[in-house]
Amino acid sequence: MGWVMMSERELNRVEVLAQVDDGRLSVDNAANMLALTRRQIFRLLKLYRQDGAAAIRHKARGKPPNNRIHKAKRDYALSLIKENYPDFGPTLAAEMLAEHHGFKVSRETVRKWMQEDGLWLSRKQRRTFHQPRLRRECFGELIQIDGSDHRWFEDRGGPCTLLVFIDDATSTLMDLRFVKSESTFSYFEALESYLHTHGRPVAFYSDKHTVFRVAKEDAKGGARITQFGRALSELNIEILCANSSQAKGRVERANRTLQDRLVKELRLAGVSNMEAGNAFLEGFKARFNAKFAKAPAKPDNLHRALNVEPDRLAEVLCWRENRYVGKQLTFSYDRKRIMLEESEITRGLVGKYVDTYAFVDGRFEVRWKGRSLPYKIFDMDQRVTHAAITSNKRLSAVLEHIKEMQEAAPPKPKVRTNSEKMGYKPNGRRPGRPSGSRAKKKIVHVAE
Repeated sequence: MGWVMMSERELNRVEVLAQVDDGRLSVDNAANMLALTRRQIFRLLKLYRQDGAAAIRHKARGKPPNNRIHKAKRDYALSLIKENYPDFGPTLAAEMLAEHHGFKVSRETVRKWMQEDGLWLSRKQRRTFHQPRLRRECFGELIQIDGSDHRWFEDRGGPCTLLVFIDDATSTLMDLRFVKSESTFSYFEALESYLHTHGRPVAFYSDKHTVFRVAKEDAKGGARITQFGRALSELNIEILCANSSQAKGRVERANRTLQDRLVKELRLAGVSNMEAGNAFLEGFKARFNAKFAKAPAKPDNLHRALNVEPDRLAEVLCWRENRYVGKQLTFSYDRKRIMLEESEITRGLVGKYVDTYAFVDGRFEVRWKGRSLPYKIFDMDQRVTHAAITSNKRLSAVLEHIKEMQEAAPPKPKVRTNSEKMGYKPNGRRPGRPSGSRAKKKIVHVAE
């Protein structure tokens, strides 16, 4: 006799029935143990005595189910999927089969068929593994930077962004700063503070935010380099962009820790705005580093001296662009019309390009060969347009700006109709319907 496959429940029944057959257990006790009736116990006991333990096995075991879909239907469904929906998932493929081909089958059945035929990989098979990357060996060799948009002050203040600079070799928090949103100017401010405190690192490691990387493949201006990248290039600092969030896991894990620890410490300290928060961060950073910072593999500090004058550093950490000067000595900049004052120098600038400098502190300069030019500004309806392209990380700050503009805008005057302009005043009567004595007269006339 060969092997007989049985379930755990069936093995338990065989054991109890064997005890009943030997007289060691009563029928009533067996019924209670197996949650069956006395009649079922007698029926199973009869089968057990006739054909042995194998008779207790379910009779449908090893047989095809009655509701099994025919193999021809399975092959037909898979042929439709291969021909029309080769890159569809099981859920969408099942919907398309029912909608366009009248073939109704559950999505889990389609999933099983596609997995068996190699058209779909299970979640376990699709799982990707990110191997851990070893730390850099020296302090200041690689600095990971990122911005974390969060409600840092909970309900005590609005949401803002925390810029985080962390050393890859030691997990030391190098700089923290609360800003309204991730922007080039906010990173310029944080970078200036970093350079004055620590010097120039070898490289920064960031995500693919537009502050660090030009998104368009066919970008022409600036040789595919952002303003932040241009500033780092002038300071002889490299900028590297990670291909995934796991690649810069050091700063991502730091953000997760800060969103827990820092939020609670800000609550205990009663801090509710960015100004007080930035003052609080200095002490917090020292406590955090004392607890979590690691010793580097090598004792070398690869930070280099800044060796840049303050005026020169301000010209590096600014937004610089070229603008074409028209025939009227004007050019457009940020929805403003810049009008150069007429002089011996500006008369010869028609048809040429001038340099514009937008500084972090709000100053704006127009230069020609390093010489500052006087100008006037004509504001052309400064507002956020309906079609403005806004990064997701700056959406909160942009919405706050829109609210402030809408609240400050004066109410629009009421538009008068032509009748109101001619002096017409409504008398409260509904048009097309007589009222008063005229209506009574009409009613009497009809009655006569």
